[in-house]
Amino acid sequence: MKRIAVVGSIYRYLSHVQHIADRFLVGYPSGGVWHRPDMKVVSLYIDQKPEGDLSEKRASEFGFKVYPSIAEALRCGGNSLAVDAVLLIVEHGNYPRNEKGQVLYPRHEFFRQCVEVFEKDGRAVPVYNDKHLSWNFEKAKWMVDAAKRLKFPLLAGSSLPVTWRLPDIELPYNCEIEDALMVGVGGSDPMDYHALEAMQCMIERRKGGATGVRSVQMIEGDAVWKAGEEGRWSKDLLRSALSRSDTLEGYTVEDGRTQDLVGNGQLPKLVKNPSAYFIEHNDGLKTTLLMLNGALRDFNFAAQVRGIGLQSCQFLLTPVPNVTYSACLVSKIEEMFATGRAPYPAERTLIVSGMLESCLTSRVQGGQHLETPHLAVRYKAPKQSHHARG
Repeated sequence: MKRIAVVGSIYRYLSHVQHIADRFLVGYPSGGVWHRPDMKVVSLYIDQKPEGDLSEKRASEFGFKVYPSIAEALRCGGNSLAVDAVLLIVEHGNYPRNEKGQVLYPRHEFFRQCVEVFEKDGRAVPVYNDKHLSWNFEKAKWMVDAAKRLKFPLLAGSSLPVTWRLPDIELPYNCEIEDALMVGVGGSDPMDYHALEAMQCMIERRKGGATGVRSVQMIEGDAVWKAGEEGRWSKDLLRSALSRSDTLEGYTVEDGRTQDLVGNGQLPKLVKNPSAYFIEHNDGLKTTLLMLNGALRDFNFAAQVRGIGLQSCQFLLTPVPNVTYSACLVSKIEEMFATGRAPYPAERTLIVSGMLESCLTSRVQGGQHLETPHLAVRYKAPKQSHHARG
């Protein structure tokens, strides 16, 4: 039975540690049955314990120990690495923000402490890192490079690439994408990461794979609508993406009517502060993320694919408290822990972490267009789709 150490920021109701670690403790639904991983949480390190902390309660109920340091958790209080895998979940908690609005979660710092144990003890084990690798691209790159250097599998990212899609589509492998657009909602840094990652998991299947990012720009306010009128983002793609939404605001909630938010002029009335993220990739593909708080409450994607036409879908986020889409992610983490192979590359998370940081830099610099030669991250997506189907 695989032994798991959990390293996290906070462990309370609806935190990411609770969503993920609890599923290794009690199981989760998978393919219409209840699944219990053949794995055991044996140790825990938690950085902060606010009101509602569950760490000691879970430790008492499930028979593991809470340790005062990451190294002790990985060694289970002994002198050498005593676990077979690490869940690194640093999301939520009281951490500072920088001038770009990024929460300075210590993911890199916690990961580095794990690597130091691996190096000192002469053995490395698989690591799952929740969401961004780091708020800083160089720190994120160090993490990916360290995993390669020590030859341990690294899985990173969030639930959106592996949740259900409505409709259930996958872009053909080696397809030619002419244009792509993602529409999402939420605050900058936590939720735009989700949207960029969801778009990346779709476009990485194009001919030539992911080639890195040449430049970015982030604009806000009325400039977003002006950019649409000028053709910088596609109204047809936005209309297609919004057609997949189940949460349109405005007339739809006022009197139940269906509506074309692009054509009826309601978007500027509903969205008080729109944001547009323009990404130019090294192979020439240009993609757009629109964050439209006030118009909808879900995440939707659309692309124009040569020879096929418009393709679009919603990334399904099921409601609390079960948030069963996180079970889709846990199944991939469990797969890596069991096989020693990550089902998809950490470079996806690396490039998304870098895109987001650069876009937020553009924003604080007044929406400047920024060249990004440092984002020359290349990788090939797996041919097998990993989003949920059952």
